[in-house]
Amino acid sequence: MTQILVCDDDKEIVDAIEIYLMQEGYEVIKAYDGEETIAKLKANPQIQLLIIDIMMPRLDGIHATLKIRETSSIPIIFLSAKSEDADKILGLNIGADDYVTKPFNPLELVARVKSNLRRYTSLGSIGGEACNDVIFRAGGLVINDDTKEVTVDEEPVKLTPIEYNILLLLVKNQGRVFSIDQIYENIWNEDAIGADNTVAVHIRHIREKIEINPKEPRYLKVVWGVGYKVEKQ
Repeated sequence: MTQILVCDDDKEIVDAIEIYLMQEGYEVIKAYDGEETIAKLKANPQIQLLIIDIMMPRLDGIHATLKIRETSSIPIIFLSAKSEDADKILGLNIGADDYVTKPFNPLELVARVKSNLRRYTSLGSIGGEACNDVIFRAGGLVINDDTKEVTVDEEPVKLTPIEYNILLLLVKNQGRVFSIDQIYENIWNEDAIGADNTVAVHIRHIREKIEINPKEPRYLKVVWGVGYKVEKQ
């Protein structure tokens, strides 16, 4: 059974989320601050997704996520009562995969959980045997879509599930320009409404990981006013 860790200092919110997730067949592990979250993730390595509130006592969601991202690429969905773009960008910048504002629609939260789990499991991060060797190259950038490994000039690159899927989309279609909306709809499988900041943050993270000089990218390039592409090598 898929295990999900839910962390919020409001126990009623945690209990409510548990009910919705259990109805979908998920097992829920509960925590009430960032320190407890980190401890439970270490004690339960089989946990496959984290839902965490931003504002909490002892250790907030921001600092907890920074710590978790040092060793784990587990999908992380932020919860927050704030809806400003700045907070959303902050969450994405420090390693969150998705963001839901309170009060949230339970159906939307469950849908985002399922979507993030699909991306995570498709990366092969949770067991499973690969069946085909599929290698995609763009110069020194190599993606093995069998093992889900990315290397640049033979050096391994660690990407989150969303970063991997964005890069794979662009490398598989070298030379083709994808608009922000096209990238969002391909990766998130939902309509692109206000997707600009979300996609831009992930693109920046990818560049920081695969480019020697992100300001003068060799691989992932912007076509101003149109979108992004991986240059044919």
